[in-house]
Amino acid sequence: MRLLAVLLALVAMTGAALAQPQQQQQTPPKPPAKPAAPAAKPVPAPARPASKFTPPAFKITVATEAAYPPFNYLDRKGMPAGFEMELAQEACQRIKAECEFAAFKWDDLIPGLIDKKFDVIMSSMEVTSERRKRMGLSRRYYLSPGAFIAAKGAPFDGPPSLLRNKRIGIQRDSTHADWADKSFRRSAQLKRYDTLAEALDALAKNEVDAVFGDKAQLWLWSQKPEGKCCEIVGQDIKDNQTLGLGVSAGLRKEDAKLRDALNKAFGEMMTDGTYKKINDKYFPFPLN
Repeated sequence: MRLLAVLLALVAMTGAALAQPQQQQQTPPKPPAKPAAPAAKPVPAPARPASKFTPPAFKITVATEAAYPPFNYLDRKGMPAGFEMELAQEACQRIKAECEFAAFKWDDLIPGLIDKKFDVIMSSMEVTSERRKRMGLSRRYYLSPGAFIAAKGAPFDGPPSLLRNKRIGIQRDSTHADWADKSFRRSAQLKRYDTLAEALDALAKNEVDAVFGDKAQLWLWSQKPEGKCCEIVGQDIKDNQTLGLGVSAGLRKEDAKLRDALNKAFGEMMTDGTYKKINDKYFPFPLN
């Protein structure tokens, strides 16, 4: 009996040993782990197209009074605008300058320029010998000639000699009064007023036959309701001795290179027709 028990135990151990490989074969082996994917490389941002505009070579600030429309004034956004500002913007592009525009009181323009608060003045500043002493001046960029204005249909649309023995209104102590004194002191009745507006009011009331003054200002008045009565008559009057040399940009004397660059830009604008296009936006007659 003991021998039989021992044999049965050996048989059981042998069967267990034979069963273990079979169970291991029934479990499929795990596949080998895949290697980790390499990190994605960042995609470079697309290159921006090159600007067609040449980058500015330098920066300048252009100052104006912004109180003399349509030459210079503040637009609805409070920014300097007008005929002179458009000329300045065009000049800035031509000299490859980044320009800022600022408004200052008239009496602060020349002192501000000298103190380097800004670099250029474009504010209908007439060329005078006193200004030449204090600062540098560009070439003339506009000249508003002297002119007469009279009632529509008046027989004065010709040489000034037609106004002899007539009543001519002028602004007291002005360059236009100087010219009238030289030309009409003995041949016409010169009536002097404290302001041009007073002289024009007298014309509207038929208290004078004509008014002599700055052509641009006379024309602007004729476009208002109170000036519908009247129109520019006769020929333009230009006289350097009494009516001046015109309007220039003001710069510091030491900024000669900037002055020369502006002069070149103004000259090109007048030659290639750009100046005329800007001029025609504001006035029906040339200012240079």
